[in-house]
Amino acid sequence: MINKSETLTFFSPETIEGAAAQFFDTGISAGFPSPAEDFSDHHLSLDVELVKNKETTFYARVSGQSMIGAGLDDNDLLVIDRSLEPSNNKIAVCFLNGEFTVKRLRVSDNQMWLQPENPDYPIINITPENDFLIWGIVTNVIKKV
Repeated sequence: MINKSETLTFFSPETIEGAAAQFFDTGISAGFPSPAEDFSDHHLSLDVELVKNKETTFYARVSGQSMIGAGLDDNDLLVIDRSLEPSNNKIAVCFLNGEFTVKRLRVSDNQMWLQPENPDYPIINITPENDFLIWGIVTNVIKKV
Protein backbone atom coordinates (compact mmCIF):
# COMPACT_ATOMS: atom_id res chain seq x y z
CA MET A 1 0.00 0.00 0.00
CA ILE A 2 1.34 3.44 -0.85
CA ASN A 3 -1.44 5.78 0.25
CA LYS A 4 -4.86 5.64 1.87
CA SER A 5 -7.68 8.16 1.92
CA GLU A 6 -11.26 7.91 3.12
CA THR A 7 -12.50 6.75 -0.30
CA LEU A 8 -9.53 5.04 -2.00
CA THR A 9 -6.54 2.94 -1.00
CA PHE A 10 -3.67 3.08 -3.53
CA PHE A 11 -1.27 0.30 -4.46
CA SER A 12 1.67 0.26 -6.83
CA PRO A 13 1.74 -2.65 -9.29
CA GLU A 14 4.35 -5.31 -8.66
CA THR A 15 5.30 -7.56 -11.55
CA ILE A 16 6.20 -11.08 -10.51
CA GLU A 17 8.21 -12.97 -13.10
CA GLY A 18 6.52 -16.20 -14.17
CA ALA A 19 3.23 -15.36 -12.43
CA ALA A 20 1.04 -15.87 -15.48
CA ALA A 21 -1.97 -18.11 -14.89
CA GLN A 22 -3.21 -20.80 -17.23
CA PHE A 23 -5.63 -19.45 -19.82
CA PHE A 24 -8.23 -21.50 -21.69
CA ASP A 25 -8.97 -19.66 -24.92
CA THR A 26 -12.05 -21.73 -25.75
CA GLY A 27 -14.84 -19.43 -24.61
CA ILE A 28 -16.82 -20.53 -21.58
CA SER A 29 -20.52 -20.86 -22.17
CA ALA A 30 -22.82 -18.82 -19.95
CA GLY A 31 -25.81 -20.63 -21.46
CA PHE A 32 -25.93 -24.33 -22.18
CA PRO A 33 -22.73 -26.29 -21.51
CA SER A 34 -20.61 -26.83 -24.59
CA PRO A 35 -18.74 -30.06 -25.32
CA ALA A 36 -15.25 -30.17 -23.90
CA GLU A 37 -12.54 -29.27 -26.38
CA ASP A 38 -8.87 -30.01 -26.29
CA PHE A 39 -7.39 -27.57 -23.83
CA SER A 40 -4.21 -26.03 -25.12
CA ASP A 41 -1.65 -24.81 -22.63
CA HIS A 42 -1.73 -21.01 -22.89
CA HIS A 43 -0.72 -18.57 -20.17
CA LEU A 44 -2.21 -15.18 -19.45
CA SER A 45 -0.64 -12.37 -17.43
CA LEU A 46 -3.02 -9.80 -16.04
CA ASP A 47 -0.12 -7.34 -16.01
CA VAL A 48 0.10 -7.65 -19.78
CA GLU A 49 -3.68 -7.44 -20.24
CA LEU A 50 -4.44 -4.58 -17.83
CA VAL A 51 -1.27 -2.50 -17.52
CA LYS A 52 -0.24 -0.61 -20.65
CA ASN A 53 2.14 1.87 -18.97
CA LYS A 54 3.86 0.15 -16.04
CA GLU A 55 5.58 3.27 -14.70
CA THR A 56 2.35 5.29 -14.57
CA THR A 57 -0.15 2.63 -13.50
CA PHE A 58 -1.49 2.18 -9.99
CA TYR A 59 -4.26 0.21 -8.32
CA ALA A 60 -6.77 1.65 -5.87
CA ARG A 61 -9.53 -0.01 -3.89
CA VAL A 62 -12.93 1.72 -3.95
CA SER A 63 -14.66 2.64 -0.72
CA GLY A 64 -18.22 3.88 -1.01
CA GLN A 65 -21.25 3.77 -3.29
CA SER A 66 -21.08 6.97 -5.37
CA MET A 67 -20.17 5.15 -8.61
CA ILE A 68 -22.39 2.06 -8.46
CA GLY A 69 -24.24 3.10 -11.63
CA ALA A 70 -20.93 2.86 -13.52
CA GLY A 71 -20.27 -0.61 -12.09
CA LEU A 72 -17.75 0.54 -9.47
CA ASP A 73 -18.79 -1.07 -6.22
CA ASP A 74 -17.42 -0.87 -2.70
CA ASN A 75 -14.14 -2.84 -2.45
CA ASP A 76 -13.58 -3.11 -6.24
CA LEU A 77 -10.00 -2.72 -7.40
CA LEU A 78 -9.39 0.04 -9.97
CA VAL A 79 -6.55 0.07 -12.48
CA ILE A 80 -5.52 3.72 -12.94
CA ASP A 81 -3.19 5.10 -15.62
CA ARG A 82 -1.70 8.51 -14.84
CA SER A 83 -0.33 8.96 -18.37
CA LEU A 84 -3.73 9.13 -20.07
CA GLU A 85 -5.26 12.47 -21.01
CA PRO A 86 -8.44 13.32 -19.12
CA SER A 87 -11.47 14.07 -21.27
CA ASN A 88 -15.23 14.36 -21.06
CA ASN A 89 -17.02 11.21 -19.89
CA LYS A 90 -13.87 9.42 -18.63
CA ILE A 91 -13.88 8.01 -15.11
CA ALA A 92 -11.08 9.65 -13.18
CA VAL A 93 -9.43 9.52 -9.79
CA CYS A 94 -9.22 13.12 -8.61
CA PHE A 95 -7.69 14.91 -5.66
CA LEU A 96 -10.26 17.43 -4.43
CA ASN A 97 -9.78 19.67 -1.40
CA GLY A 98 -7.48 17.25 0.40
CA GLU A 99 -9.28 13.98 -0.45
CA PHE A 100 -9.18 11.46 -3.27
CA THR A 101 -12.42 10.64 -5.08
CA VAL A 102 -13.42 8.68 -8.17
CA LYS A 103 -16.05 10.27 -10.45
CA ARG A 104 -16.99 10.68 -14.11
CA LEU A 105 -15.53 13.83 -15.69
CA ARG A 106 -17.96 16.22 -17.35
CA VAL A 107 -16.37 19.03 -19.37
CA SER A 108 -18.32 21.65 -21.31
CA ASP A 109 -17.78 25.32 -22.21
CA ASN A 110 -14.61 25.66 -20.11
CA GLN A 111 -16.37 24.24 -17.05
CA MET A 112 -15.82 20.94 -15.29
CA TRP A 113 -18.01 18.79 -13.05
CA LEU A 114 -17.42 15.54 -11.23
CA GLN A 115 -20.46 13.37 -11.85
CA PRO A 116 -21.28 10.56 -9.42
CA GLU A 117 -23.12 7.55 -10.84
CA ASN A 118 -25.56 7.33 -7.94
CA PRO A 119 -28.45 9.82 -7.56
CA ASP A 120 -27.92 9.90 -3.78
CA TYR A 121 -24.66 11.86 -4.29
CA PRO A 122 -24.35 15.48 -5.51
CA ILE A 123 -22.65 16.63 -8.70
CA ILE A 124 -19.49 18.57 -7.84
CA ASN A 125 -18.80 21.75 -9.82
CA ILE A 126 -15.06 22.42 -10.00
CA THR A 127 -14.22 26.10 -9.48
CA PRO A 128 -10.92 28.00 -9.23
CA GLU A 129 -11.41 28.00 -5.43
CA ASN A 130 -11.09 24.20 -5.32
CA ASP A 131 -7.76 22.51 -4.62
CA PHE A 132 -8.19 20.13 -7.57
CA LEU A 133 -6.03 17.69 -9.54
CA ILE A 134 -6.97 14.91 -11.95
CA TRP A 135 -4.70 12.17 -10.61
CA GLY A 136 -5.34 9.47 -13.25
CA ILE A 137 -7.85 7.78 -15.54
CA VAL A 138 -9.53 4.49 -14.62
CA THR A 139 -8.84 1.89 -17.32
CA ASN A 140 -10.16 -1.32 -15.74
CA VAL A 141 -12.11 -2.59 -12.74
CA ILE A 142 -11.36 -5.88 -11.00
CA LYS A 143 -14.28 -7.37 -9.09
CA LYS A 144 -14.73 -10.24 -6.68
CA VAL A 145 -17.70 -12.48 -7.31
